[in-house]
Amino acid sequence: MSKSIINILSPKVVREFIHTHMNDDPVTLVLQSKKYPDLPIREIAAQIQSRKKAQAKLPEWYEQDDIIFPHGISMEQCSSEETAKYKASLVQGNSVVDLTGGFGIDLYYLSQQFEQAIYIEQNKELVDLADHNFTVLEAENIDRVNTTAEQYLTIEETPADAYYIDPARRDESNQKVFQIEDCTPDLNLILPQLLDRKAQVLIKLSPLLDVRRALEVLPNVKELHVVSVKNECKELLFKIEPGYEGAVKRIAANLVNGNRSLFEFEEADEGMLPTFSQPLEFLYEPNASILKAGGFNAISNAFILNKLHRNSHLYTSNERRDNFPGRTFKIVAQTVVNKKKLKAYLPQGKANITVRNYPLTVKEIRKKTGIREGGDVYLFATTLIDSSLVVLVCEKV
Repeated sequence: MSKSIINILSPKVVREFIHTHMNDDPVTLVLQSKKYPDLPIREIAAQIQSRKKAQAKLPEWYEQDDIIFPHGISMEQCSSEETAKYKASLVQGNSVVDLTGGFGIDLYYLSQQFEQAIYIEQNKELVDLADHNFTVLEAENIDRVNTTAEQYLTIEETPADAYYIDPARRDESNQKVFQIEDCTPDLNLILPQLLDRKAQVLIKLSPLLDVRRALEVLPNVKELHVVSVKNECKELLFKIEPGYEGAVKRIAANLVNGNRSLFEFEEADEGMLPTFSQPLEFLYEPNASILKAGGFNAISNAFILNKLHRNSHLYTSNERRDNFPGRTFKIVAQTVVNKKKLKAYLPQGKANITVRNYPLTVKEIRKKTGIREGGDVYLFATTLIDSSLVVLVCEKV
């Protein structure tokens, strides 16, 4: 993305064309470029493709016709509006610095909680894009600096109250990396400088990262937030405060259409063993963020539920828990993976299948039984406390 691209996409006639052709196939538009000799069709097609993604991911920005979106990795990796707003609720003060500005989504929402915000980005093309979009959005309290995080920290005159870091998770060959030491900028070099500034630090890392190892590597972590959107894990957020040495509060957040489902616990809560039993009347499947945060026992004890097996992470009770942070089902029957036995419960030959601590995959079960995807019946293939392999036939409640 360059200033020339911004100029190419900014004219009114181009913006109107994009708006009119939003439902067109970008590839088809490129193939038909000769029909529009006076328009930059390739750039327009790329912008339409990015705007299609933004419609669900960044609805507030999408509504602004003059916003220009990047394409490729920058659009794929940028935060969603929901997760950016969630981050903005975690830190406070008068000034905030985003050391890895990127497309600028996170800092835009963070800046609404601070009097002054500073955007740091080494890629000049992204800086130009952020400058354009922040101007469109009238984000007047955001200063833009085109440099690296490391260089900025050497020239910063007044420490900020909070720093945000979203390290790049791709190597020089553009391959994804997931270990902290492989990310850029190097947190081992930057964190000591930020802690010396006595500032809050918020770090975003990949949901594929091992949580326990991250907590061993990162210093002074006060809170770990595992953030899901519609039950799909999107981000790990580590809130660091200088000098903090207490227990790490783990917050599993599931964001759905502006609503937040939160479950909080500490390592000590996880150390309390749950009770186990055979399946009772109701079955519970915790949100993905709870499982990623490692709240296997904590969720059982918090809601007074029995666990089916140490490694199954499914829970049961005779009385329904209305406020459970996850999916709740009524158990209709208990059987095994057998085509004839399952057929009695599936008049349409369809079911939604979930596997928890079971030797077969969903694909293998479908191949073995011929069960098609969909319908109102939910099958949970799992292992019980007595090590028996079963399928729980359920209906959602």
